[in-house]
Amino acid sequence: MSSNVEELYKRIKDDPETSKGLFRQALQDPQGALKAICELGASFNLPVTAEEVKTYLARMDDDADTNQWLIKARGGL
Repeated sequence: MSSNVEELYKRIKDDPETSKGLFRQALQDPQGALKAICELGASFNLPVTAEEVKTYLARMDDDADTNQWLIKARGGL
């Protein structure tokens, strides 16, 4: 399943509107953002669980944007 999480993250990252929307949601409703990420995965036929998303994000160290996301959204994600 980790390949699903990786592919989903890539798709989200490649869509600035979706990325910004999820970031804003994560600031106010981290659990809702996590649910939205899982729903996006299902819509792309890339099913992921909330735990898979959290594990993947926790392991990431790819750039400043991801680190900023993790710092601000860590409370719920």
